[in-house]
Amino acid sequence: MAKVELKQPIVAEIAELLDGAASAVVVDYRGLTVAQDTELRKKLREAGVVYKVYKNTMIKRAAEGTAFAALEPHLEGPTAIAVSKDEATVPARVLAEFAKKADKLEIKGGVIEGTYYDAKGMQVIATIPSREILLGRLLGSMQSPIANFARVLNQIAEKQGEA
Repeated sequence: MAKVELKQPIVAEIAELLDGAASAVVVDYRGLTVAQDTELRKKLREAGVVYKVYKNTMIKRAAEGTAFAALEPHLEGPTAIAVSKDEATVPARVLAEFAKKADKLEIKGGVIEGTYYDAKGMQVIATIPSREILLGRLLGSMQSPIANFARVLNQIAEKQGEA
């Protein structure tokens, strides 16, 4: 069997992983201990993120013609890719949080909803709260004026009841 035939299923697997993905973040994992890597994988799995190590050339081939092709400059040296199909900011948030404890983990760059970000951009993306928190804040800000209006009406009704 030729080498190309052996690599095609892996490239297809990566292409399938990237197909319809909300985001993909590439990291340099050099220097992580086995325990740290295991903990990182566990946190990413719990967050619904697929985290795998592939050969750089295979990631390049799978990303050709997609928005994820912008990651090509970062595909040098040991590279792992974290992909989320659901929430776009989750991989960046989990990786940045973990990188605070494990300084050897380095975020190289990523593509979030079709837009490329370098390492600094990914740090900013990591500070964006989750979708649930943002929706909670929105709902809270919508409820506040209504609750205040109800209190005012209640106080007016109580004053008129006293008179």
